[in-house]
Amino acid sequence: MLQVWALEGIGEVRSGDDLRAIVGDALASSHETVADGDILVVTSKVVSKAEGRFVIADDREDAITRETVRVVASRVSPSGHTTRIVENRLGIVSAAAGVDASNTPEGTVLLLPEDPDASARALAAALRERFGVRIGVLISDTLGRAWRDGQTDHAIGAGGVHVFDDLRGQVDAQGRPLVVTLPCVADELCAAADLVKRKATGLPVAVVRGRADLVGELDLPGARSIVRTGERDMFRLGADEAYAEGYAAGRAEA
Repeated sequence: MLQVWALEGIGEVRSGDDLRAIVGDALASSHETVADGDILVVTSKVVSKAEGRFVIADDREDAITRETVRVVASRVSPSGHTTRIVENRLGIVSAAAGVDASNTPEGTVLLLPEDPDASARALAAALRERFGVRIGVLISDTLGRAWRDGQTDHAIGAGGVHVFDDLRGQVDAQGRPLVVTLPCVADELCAAADLVKRKATGLPVAVVRGRADLVGELDLPGARSIVRTGERDMFRLGADEAYAEGYAAGRAEA
C-alpha cells in the first residue's frame, strides 16, 4: 500500500540554513517513525533557498535570459506578456527556465539548485547516516506539459532512488513482450507528493512509503537521466519557430 503524507515542522528556510539538519529534525519529531525504504520528496524551492540561489534581478526576464541555453518557443499574449519555453542549463525544458519570483525578497528571484542530483544525494546520505535506514530523496519542481493545460510536479533531482521502473523484456497479462514500457516513477512520486504538500501550505517535504523497491544505492543515475535532449528530442522547436527556421533556410537556399 502506498502512503504519502506531508512532513510538518520545516518552517521558513533561509540562505545558509542546514537543510539536512532541518529535515532530519522534522523526521525525528514526526508522529511516524522513519522506516527503511521511505522516499522524501523535497520541493526545489527550499533547496534553492538553503543553497542561497537568490540573484538580484529587478527584471525577472533578465534572469530567465541568463539561465536559458536554448529558446524552444515564445508567445506574446493579448496583454503583451511574453511566455518563453526554454531549455535551461540543467537540460530541463520549461517555462521561464525555472526562475521563481514568488515568496522571495523584493528585488530578487530564485534560481533552481546548482546541481539537484548532488543536492538529493547529499541529503539522502546525511539522513541515512543519522537514522540508520535507507532513505531515498527526490527533489521536485513544477512543470507544464506539452499538449496539456495545467502543471504537475516532476523530479529534477534524485538520490538513492530508481527514477525508472524498467519493465522492458517482461510480458503483459496476455504474455506479450513489453518493448518500450519504462514508467518514470520519480515523476509519478513527485506528482503524488504534491497532492499533500500543495502550493501555499508551508509544507515543502512529503514522505512516500510503500515503494521501498525503488530505493537503492546513492550512485544510482539521478534525475538528469530523465531529460531527453539532443538527437533524442523529437520536439526541439515550437511549431512557429520550426516553420520560421525552415522558411529562412529555404529563402537562403533559393
